[in-house]
Amino acid sequence: MSGVVRLSIIDPNESTRNELKNMLIGVDMVWLEAECSRYEFFTEVVSQTQPDIALISLDANPEMALNLIAQVTRDLPTCNVIVVSSSQEGSLILKAMRNGAKEFLGYPLVLEDFLAALNRIQMTSGKSEGDLNAPRSSQVITVAGVSGGVGCTSLAINLACCLASNERNSVAVIDLDLALGDTDVWLDIIPDYTIQDVAENISRLDYSLLKRSLTKHSCGAFLLPRPVQMDMSVQITTEVLRRIIALLRATFTHLVIDVSKSYNSLDMAAMELSDSVLLTAQLDLPCLRNVVRLSQFFDNNEYVSDKIKVVMNRLGLEDTQISISKALETIGRDIFCQIPNDYATMVESRNNGVPLVVQAPKAKLTRTIMELANSVGGESISVTDDSAARKKKSLFGFLNNSK
Repeated sequence: MSGVVRLSIIDPNESTRNELKNMLIGVDMVWLEAECSRYEFFTEVVSQTQPDIALISLDANPEMALNLIAQVTRDLPTCNVIVVSSSQEGSLILKAMRNGAKEFLGYPLVLEDFLAALNRIQMTSGKSEGDLNAPRSSQVITVAGVSGGVGCTSLAINLACCLASNERNSVAVIDLDLALGDTDVWLDIIPDYTIQDVAENISRLDYSLLKRSLTKHSCGAFLLPRPVQMDMSVQITTEVLRRIIALLRATFTHLVIDVSKSYNSLDMAAMELSDSVLLTAQLDLPCLRNVVRLSQFFDNNEYVSDKIKVVMNRLGLEDTQISISKALETIGRDIFCQIPNDYATMVESRNNGVPLVVQAPKAKLTRTIMELANSVGGESISVTDDSAARKKKSLFGFLNNSK
C-alpha cells in the first residue's frame, strides 16, 4: 500500500467500539484519526479531522445513526461512509445506502470484508489502492550509508529542509540511529519528545498529539529525534516503527528517515516502507566495496531492491579519488546523484545549526541537493537568500568566532 487511509469511528457501545478500534489499529494502511461515543458529536469530530472514512455503527440507535449518515454525507462529501451493524435487515440496508453510505458491513466485522470494502470504494472513486485522497499521498525517503562518515545525516537533514522550502510541502525527519544519531545538532534544536516517547504512546496517538511530539525547525521541517539517553533497554519493535511511519505518512507529504549503519531490523523495515532509498557513498575503495556488498544483500529483498539509488557524496574531496568511470565499472550500477565536496560550507552550516538552503542557498552544493530533492520528492523547489536567518546565533556559534 502506498498511502494511508484516515478513519474515524462512531459507536456508543464501548465494548464493540473497542473491538473495532483494536482490529483497525493493526492495519498498517489505516490511521485511526478519532473515535466518538455520541452520535450527536460525530459531525463536529469529522469536520475537525476530515477523515477519508467514517465508520458508523448503527446498533445503538439506528434512527439517529441513519440521520448521521445523511448529515456526514452532506457536510463532508469527500468522506466515505461505511456502516457496521449486526442487523442484515433489507430495509435497514436500503435506508443506509439511500442516506449516502458506500458500504454496509455485518458485525462482528471481518477484516477481509473491511479491506474489500475499501478496495471497492477506491475503485468507485477512481483512485489507486491505498490512495483514497490523492493530495495526501506521501513520499518516504530513507538515507542509508555504506559506512560511517560518508555524510548521511547531513544529506538527510538538508534534503528535508530543501523539500520544506516549498510551502506546499509538509516534511518530517526521523532519526533512526537510536544510539548515536545527531539530527538535532544539525538543526540546533533541543527537542521535548523523541521517538521513544512516540513509541511508548503509540496506542493513544491522535493527530494533535502526534504533531506536538515533533519539534519544528524554522525552515518548516519537523524532527522526531533519537532517544535522549543511550539506554540499551529501550526497545522499539518493527511493528511500532511501521505504525509510526504509517501515522507520519498520513500527516506529512514527505518523510525523510536517517537510518543507522548497522542495517538492523528497524533500518530494514524503514527501507521496505520507503519509496526511495538513497545509498550514500564516497569515491574510495572501501565505500565502493560496500556498495557492491550491500547491493547483493538488497537484491535478495524484493521490497528494497528496486528502490536503491546510489548517491556519491563529496566529489572532489581529494585528487586521489577513484574516477567516476572506474566507480561505475566497480559497482556495476548507475550513480543516481553526484554531490560536490564543499567542506567549509557544510561545516559552517552544521556549526550554526542552519540548513544549507538558508545558510548558502546559491552554493553549488545546495543546488545539487535541491535537484536531488526535486528528483526523489516529486516537487519543483526553488530557494531565495535569507541573510537574516543565515546570521542566526546558535548554540554552536562560538565555533565560528575563532576563524
